[in-house]
Amino acid sequence: DRQWIHVDPERAAEGPFGATIAHGYLTLSLLPFLGAQVYAFAGDVARVNYGLNKVRFMTPVVVGSKLRNRVTVLDVQDVERGQQVTLRHQIEIKGKDKPACVAETVTVLIEANGA
Repeated sequence: DRQWIHVDPERAAEGPFGATIAHGYLTLSLLPFLGAQVYAFAGDVARVNYGLNKVRFMTPVVVGSKLRNRVTVLDVQDVERGQQVTLRHQIEIKGKDKPACVAETVTVLIEANGA
C-alpha cells in the first residue's frame, strides 16, 4: 500500500492525521512480538496460529508513536490435538485514549509429543 498517508510526510502533514501513519496490517503484524513481551505458554508446546475472530483498527498510529499490548485470556478449550486459546490483544498508543487495534487471536497449543 503506497497511499500518501503512509509514505509522503509532506502531504500527510496536511492530511487528516497531521502526519504519516503506519499501515493497519503493520500494527497487526506486531502482535507476536508484543505478545511475547506480555505472556508465554508453559510447557514444551508448539504454537500454531489458527486465526483471528475480530480485528478493528480504531485509532491511526502516527509514525514514531510508542505502543504497548494489553492481553486478556478470553477462552481456553481442549481440542483434539491439545488446547485452543483465544486472546484479546489491545494495542495502545501512548497518550491516546482509544486503542490503535483490538484483535482476538486463536492459537492451538500442541504438546511436543504430538498429543
